[in-house]
Amino acid sequence: MAGFGEPGIDTVDATGLTVGVVAARWHGDLTDHMLDRAVAAAEACGARAVVARVAGSVELPVVAQALARRCDVVVALGVVVRGATAHFDYVCRSVTDGLTRVALDEGKPVAHGVLTVDTIEQARDRAGLPGSAEDKGWAATVAALDAALAVRGVSAASAQRVGFGG
Repeated sequence: MAGFGEPGIDTVDATGLTVGVVAARWHGDLTDHMLDRAVAAAEACGARAVVARVAGSVELPVVAQALARRCDVVVALGVVVRGATAHFDYVCRSVTDGLTRVALDEGKPVAHGVLTVDTIEQARDRAGLPGSAEDKGWAATVAALDAALAVRGVSAASAQRVGFGG
């Protein structure tokens, strides 16, 4: 974690929006808590949460795509801890590329709430547990909702002239 630069957005008014949350079961002690925090964030913002679970992080993108087809935003949650092989790199690349593709293909915000860490201690420090430095379940949900509101704002302004100059 960088430890600096966070925008500090606690909630947004996302009344009426639906958040699809997909969470991996791998490292369930952490992802269960992250899922609870994501649902709590959605509710605090006035949104409704739809939840799906998958075995691991590699499965997140395909379910995220299914959720994106029926929800306003999607939040993907998982934990990938570096091991002694290149598997970590393949999983992280696959998940990141997949979630990005879903967002662009479906035109919906997809929050990448997958912790990609070197140690389980680093994951605990980001999972929103008591004493954690970060709360990625909450932060990812609010970020996705904020992006959805920005997309709506751009769409509403489409009839207006947008750009620089006269």
